Amino acid sequence: MKDKVMQDSVIIFDSKIIDIISKDNFALYKKEHIKEYKQEILVIDAKGKYVSPGFIDIHIHGSGGRDTMDATKEALNVISTTIAKNGVTSYLPTTMTTDTLSIYKALDVARDLMKLETKGAKILGVHMEGPFINEKYKGAQKADNIIKPSYDIIKDYLDIIKIITLAPEKDENHSFIKRVKDNSKITLSMGHTDASYEEATQAIEDGITHATHTFNAMTPLNHRKPGVVGAIFAGDITCELIADLIHVHPAIFNILINVVHKDKLVLITDSMRAGCMKEGTSELGGQKVTVKDGAARLQDGTLAGSILTLNKAVFNIFNNSELKIYEAVAMASINPAKVINMGNKKGSLVVGYDADIAIFNDDIDVFFTIVEGKVMYEAQE
Repeated sequence: MKDKVMQDSVIIFDSKIIDIISKDNFALYKKEHIKEYKQEILVIDAKGKYVSPGFIDIHIHGSGGRDTMDATKEALNVISTTIAKNGVTSYLPTTMTTDTLSIYKALDVARDLMKLETKGAKILGVHMEGPFINEKYKGAQKADNIIKPSYDIIKDYLDIIKIITLAPEKDENHSFIKRVKDNSKITLSMGHTDASYEEATQAIEDGITHATHTFNAMTPLNHRKPGVVGAIFAGDITCELIADLIHVHPAIFNILINVVHKDKLVLITDSMRAGCMKEGTSELGGQKVTVKDGAARLQDGTLAGSILTLNKAVFNIFNNSELKIYEAVAMASINPAKVINMGNKKGSLVVGYDADIAIFNDDIDVFFTIVEGKVMYEAQE
């Protein structure tokens, strides 16, 4: 449950959650309802572990040696099966600031794969990170492909784009922000931005409702120049956090939770293709990346996404904050579901919701991942 840990309970599900009953009533339930099922009932004993909503990663470039910008079904299938091992039941493949045709190709492949059944985490849409960003805070994005926000570029993909990360100061009169807000359900997010506090605050008023990897690649909080971080703190918007203990100091976790409120905070991985792989040399957006000591960096030392897993993010924030376990889990389940307007069907263990379930221990090591009622990962104990 969202606000407590239930004990001695049983979840009945097929593709959706049918019922949640006490363990004592399970035998009676089977006796009364067994004839309704045409196939054998699978009983999973959690053995004292946590049974949780499946995790939702709304910002992930790649994992398992593959990247969204590979723009192949094989690459997305590898990402899906790899991250399912970490309790992720659904995600948004995230694009990079590359040429427009490459972005279109990645969007087309994701759209096609959404119509098919994957063998791991389910694709819910795409997070388009760039190319509408600011060169000053480009991070690991390539400057050559940065362009001003343009509705014409996205108009044929309104059905699949769930989030767009952009620098609002690059959007003249916020015409792009306003048009997207008026013509779609796309979530607009500030990121890779050099906006002032005043510019960011106005952007929030005009339609920005989310912030991409808070603190990273944006103007910082200063007592005379509050910047984008100040606007996030003052505004009623949701915000992402890369809780890998590298991108953001863990002392910041409680501060962020207290300021923006736990219901507004979303854990992400921002993982690149080196996620769940051995350390060494990798690639991101055509740039060489070195993975060492848990961090992925460009040759100039710039952080290049992460190799974080979402179950580890939950573990890190739980162990470095005052959160209860169900509050930490919500940041990787119900909160991201709400950001992409899917909080009425995913992210919670509620009757009628999709049966997206993760089973893990106290260290958030995942033992089962169930996607819409089907076991996609089972650890070998």
